[in-house]
Amino acid sequence: MTGAQTRQRPHPVAPGVPIRAALRLARLHLASRRVPAALAAVAACAIGLRVALRWQWEAYGALQLPLIFETGCAVAIAVTATSLLGEPERVTGRWLPWLRLTTTLALTVAAVSALAAAGAGAHLAGGTVGVLRNTVGLVGIGLLCAALFGGAQAWAGPTTYLMIALYALYTQWHGPALTTPWLWPARPPHDLGGALCAGAVFVAGMVLIAVRGARDTGPETARSG
Repeated sequence: MTGAQTRQRPHPVAPGVPIRAALRLARLHLASRRVPAALAAVAACAIGLRVALRWQWEAYGALQLPLIFETGCAVAIAVTATSLLGEPERVTGRWLPWLRLTTTLALTVAAVSALAAAGAGAHLAGGTVGVLRNTVGLVGIGLLCAALFGGAQAWAGPTTYLMIALYALYTQWHGPALTTPWLWPARPPHDLGGALCAGAVFVAGMVLIAVRGARDTGPETARSG
């Protein structure tokens, strides 16, 4: 065997290395996004909702109750749009948008599932359909806020919308009623217009976060800016 043949011979690749590398990348991404803390916050919101549903609520209070916990979940998810690693996160290259997209979508599914399970067998205003619509829309607002203003301010979007939505619910009893589909929590659970508006906000937030990420990507970006 000549020296040239030796140089051209490919190096053997250990089986399973790409899989281990992908799993390690995913684990580091989840840790940098504080996903375990977000899941804990989602679980706490679900437990809080379950406990609160054991009490007796008037019609207005029953509509407010799930919306408050849905907002809590949305805030927890929106905060994960910012990475603690800053610029070094970008070494993940072409995988980064997919990691952002998958992480946010998985957290949203977890939040909807947890809240729906918390309301199972209880009088949950709006039911599972209402939980899905409201949570998805609120998460979208949080993601848009993170992309435009930064992850540290992501909580402001869902919280502000909560205040507006609570007022919209209030007007259903005291008039004049606010009926725009952009205030979907005040619409019936199966209202198509409200569902389309919530879905549009969610898709816009997901796309923006997947492609661009949060405006501030972590402490290193802040120092370099």
